[in-house]
Amino acid sequence: MEFLIPLNVTASRSLLVEKAHSAKEIGSGDIDVLATPMLIALMEAAAMAVVQTYLTPGWTTVGTRVDIEHLRATPLGGKVTAEATLVKRENRLLEFEVNAHDNFGLIGQGRHQRFIINEEKFLKKLQGKA
Repeated sequence: MEFLIPLNVTASRSLLVEKAHSAKEIGSGDIDVLATPMLIALMEAAAMAVVQTYLTPGWTTVGTRVDIEHLRATPLGGKVTAEATLVKRENRLLEFEVNAHDNFGLIGQGRHQRFIINEEKFLKKLQGKA
């Protein structure tokens, strides 16, 4: 199946940093600041949002690669917005430029890849691993 997803389409997702999003809370650090894994999750959510409206029911994307720099810390209570732009498409492989800002500027940037999958076939393959 071919999906007609135009390049340079952009979407964003925002997050108000709470204790549940902190490095200390999720175990990736000892300080109550936005955890890098949570920053990456927000960037992935933005990338998903870019293409979701172009996919037919039963199809979605899964993350396959992240190359992210977490440049600056964001404290609890800060608002973070991640933006993803589709910059490359090869069949079902999608590549995004991602960045994130808080109230004080750029806090993260990098690239992220996702792959378009058929949900039913994907889940069927996983049953063999259970």
